[in-house]
Amino acid sequence: MRLSALAVRNAKSREKPYKLGDGGGLYLLVKPSGTRLWRMNYAYMGRLNTLSFGEWSLIGLAEAWEKRGEARRHLAAGLDPSEERKLEQMRAEFAASNTFRVVAEAWLLKNEREGLSAVTLSKSRWLLEKYTEIGCAES
Repeated sequence: MRLSALAVRNAKSREKPYKLGDGGGLYLLVKPSGTRLWRMNYAYMGRLNTLSFGEWSLIGLAEAWEKRGEARRHLAAGLDPSEERKLEQMRAEFAASNTFRVVAEAWLLKNEREGLSAVTLSKSRWLLEKYTEIGCAES
């Protein structure tokens, strides 16, 4: 049975946590505190796992369906959706840490440790600031 936006909105907290199922493993976990969380149960390599999509106020019903569909596509391709999410987060962190500015600042610190003159370091920092002002350091 598919959930409706009205049923999600009207879900009241109880003494114990309970689930409102949507089908395909997706459900809304309603906690005693009133928090409503999107979760999905799935089986991968014979083990049951749970994937969390976020809180209802931030993730709507349609977006939860999209995330469920994406997770099911990963499963159909023989991939663990949880591991794919972790890999994507690692890729994003690596991309953010591998910008020109981060690399240039590491290079400046290395030169400082190696004892380059203060004038040379000052000029290098000035060049880096000018380079970032024109928006070139984001790539």
